[in-house]
Amino acid sequence: MTAPIKILVLDDEPFMLRLQERILRQLGMTQVVTFDSAYGALYEMDQSGSAPDLILLDLNMPEMDGVEFLRQLVERHYAGAVILVSGEDEQIRQSVDKLVRAHHLTALGHLSKPIQPQALATLIEAWQPAVGDRRRVPRAVYGADEVRAAIANGELVNYYQPKVALVSGALVGVEALVRWNNPRTGLVYPDQFVAVAETSGLIGKLTQSVLQAAFEQLSGWRKAGLALNLSVNVSMDNLTSLDFPDIVTNLAVEKGVPPNGVMLEVTESRLMGRITTALDVLNRLRLKRFRLSIDDFGTGHSSLAQLRDIPFDELKIDHSFVHGASTNAKLRAIYGTSLQLGKQLQMAVVAEGVEDRADWDLLRRTDCDLAQGYFIAKPMPAAELTKWRADWETRLSRESLLVN
Repeated sequence: MTAPIKILVLDDEPFMLRLQERILRQLGMTQVVTFDSAYGALYEMDQSGSAPDLILLDLNMPEMDGVEFLRQLVERHYAGAVILVSGEDEQIRQSVDKLVRAHHLTALGHLSKPIQPQALATLIEAWQPAVGDRRRVPRAVYGADEVRAAIANGELVNYYQPKVALVSGALVGVEALVRWNNPRTGLVYPDQFVAVAETSGLIGKLTQSVLQAAFEQLSGWRKAGLALNLSVNVSMDNLTSLDFPDIVTNLAVEKGVPPNGVMLEVTESRLMGRITTALDVLNRLRLKRFRLSIDDFGTGHSSLAQLRDIPFDELKIDHSFVHGASTNAKLRAIYGTSLQLGKQLQMAVVAEGVEDRADWDLLRRTDCDLAQGYFIAKPMPAAELTKWRADWETRLSRESLLVN
């Protein structure tokens, strides 16, 4: 670390202030300031013209509570990180932690009082310095004409995230995730351009571009002896086009891809908008032997009706119910219920958002089928998959990932 982390501790209890300051200094933090008043902390930030890198924030304070303080940080474009330190129960801490992220502030995590030095040290190790002048740089906004040109110019590229079998650790498939290699701004993620494509009538062409490249890549892998399944996300707008099944089928025939090796993922939170046409399209896709996956399961409002009405082959448990479920009773209950539901309906179950060894071990103990997440691999260009696979097989043995 090139410079000391500037840390602000905000807590209305004098004992807790002294305790946290002492722990931080024992951890080697030399620039620590403490405040027992949120107003005082904000006044100091405004007067000094500089913000701390990290704030340890109590939630339940008089005059201005921690939730109000977060709003003040948003108004000041705070670019540092926040750790919640509170005597409130786990559910409230988790809820406010989610609020921090919803405000697009950096949340390192939350701790109960009295804090444990090692737990605090672990969270601080995740801190990364902000870039530039510590103010948020607005994300680039792209228009329909730019997205249309990107599709026409072949600037869209697919990255691939591995899906592995939990029982063996074997690579069994990949999910194609589109990126835009913008010559002006660099790599652009789908949340910045897919919605533009949907609202401007370009999603059909965008999806065809993704499918064509993914099918071509899958065909190449299979010819090279790498028998993988392919997952591709489809927009709700694709499912309102009655000719979509024919488009997908023709592309598969052109590239020599067997339909039963392709999983089309449908986001469950958007599915029920125009259900009649969607049922028409999805059933035709199944009749043509493409497989269907319900993505982000549990985040919408009609999950059970969709499982009843649509012939899904796979259920993907949303990452928000997977990561941390080993230590969070509420998440564990939702994860376990989703897993058992999928199994009772004879669907393959995929857990998304596997971020650490605890997540991985939980999935293996509970007999989940497949896993995806950064603990396994981030999305990568197709050319990197072979090397990743060799490294993963070595890692399975080295880290004893198949031994619980």
